Amino acid sequence: MSRPDAVHAPDVPDVPDVPDVLDVDGLSIRTGDGRTLVSDVSFSIRAGSRLGLVGESGSGKSLTALAVLGLLPPGMTATGSLRLRAPDGPATEIVGATEQRLNGVRGRVATVVFQEPLTALDPLMRLGAQLAEPLRRRHGLRGAALRRAVEEALDRVRLPEPGRIARAYPHEISGGQRQRVALAMALACEPALLIADEPTTALDVTVQSEVLALLDGLVAEEDMALLFISHDLAVVSAVTDHVLVLKDGSAVESGSVDDIVRRPRHPYTRDLVNSARHLESALERIIR
Repeated sequence: MSRPDAVHAPDVPDVPDVPDVLDVDGLSIRTGDGRTLVSDVSFSIRAGSRLGLVGESGSGKSLTALAVLGLLPPGMTATGSLRLRAPDGPATEIVGATEQRLNGVRGRVATVVFQEPLTALDPLMRLGAQLAEPLRRRHGLRGAALRRAVEEALDRVRLPEPGRIARAYPHEISGGQRQRVALAMALACEPALLIADEPTTALDVTVQSEVLALLDGLVAEEDMALLFISHDLAVVSAVTDHVLVLKDGSAVESGSVDDIVRRPRHPYTRDLVNSARHLESALERIIR
């Protein structure tokens, strides 16, 4: 199958002065023994646009996200090109970059929120201290100003009693609250690109809906680019404009959310659409 065209959100004009925040060209990921897990995937995301990567477990979507930040597990290698561009600077090639160079773009250009927030949270450190670190690095805050910024960041993600949350350890708050803290930490860096890797999968349906609405609003408020990853097409369609469908490490279809949902072309995409519709019907019956 030929490689899908680059994907851009429909509300971002396809003109030269709207730069790509992320440009992925021919990305392949292999294990140490030569197995190919991701094969020749290409897409781009313009400033302010939103792209969903959707596919079942093992499709390569999370590995693609890790590769964007140079965070592939030991033994895995990426080939092709992954270029991240800050709004006020040149593009940085991620494939083959040194750790020092990668540290210059992580957080400042792109940051990630994972499915399980404990991946990003230190269980032995109070949440306020963890959130203070990116705020200190980004804005040079200290003392009372830093403490105020921490509480404001927690309040921004709709956490009640931000002072209490700041003093708590990760195990002392709920999973939904931990995910909001992780989101606050990611946004504190003011990235050009936010990567959300299955950020609501571990949450119950009600909390999932609240976190999705929060994420949607904050991304719009900051005019960030969003790369949203999920196995659930219904969730992806709620927060993105375009979709890239991955199966067994390869891109099989791309298009606007409307095209993918209403006019899927690939058999695998049709299966995803049908599964989403069946789930929606089942939920409606339960609610009634």
